[in-house]
Amino acid sequence: MAWDGESYQRRFDTLATSGVAVHGEADFVMSLTPTTVLDAGCGTGRVAMELDRRGVEVVGVDTDPSMIATARRIGSGLTWVEADLTELDLGRVFDVVVMAGNVPLFTPAGTQAALVGGCARHLRPGGALVTGFQLDGSYSVLDYDQHCTAAGLEPVERWAAWDRLPFSGSGNYAVSVHRAQA
Repeated sequence: MAWDGESYQRRFDTLATSGVAVHGEADFVMSLTPTTVLDAGCGTGRVAMELDRRGVEVVGVDTDPSMIATARRIGSGLTWVEADLTELDLGRVFDVVVMAGNVPLFTPAGTQAALVGGCARHLRPGGALVTGFQLDGSYSVLDYDQHCTAAGLEPVERWAAWDRLPFSGSGNYAVSVHRAQA
């Protein structure tokens, strides 16, 4: 799927201008008190730039050239990497890896385990993988949990939204936190 980074960014700019809170993902990640974050599937960098504004060292990675081009234009002081997360090797680890915005659903079918593994490789011992995605039937939280377990991650908590609404198991969205073994 090809994206138009400028159009995608305009959508969030319009929401923010109208008073909609667009930084729920950053708020959630900040509750984990990270000093370093990998924004995996960063898109145009909205989450990464907000975390940077709050004093966190952030690296943003996305496979889409248009999204990364927009991120580089509006967040020129940050590190942006155009790469496939399933094959990613930055040669370093982070306190938190966040996949906001349905990243597992945009990954080609059958590559989700490699996606989770690529993210897990970038976690320091005890670090957290935080992922939010719609439960549309194409990829389940059960499959995600199995992929996390295979990557050496342990489940910590699950919510129905970034603002920590309780997860009932039957909603249409899940935010999951898994930790690398310390």
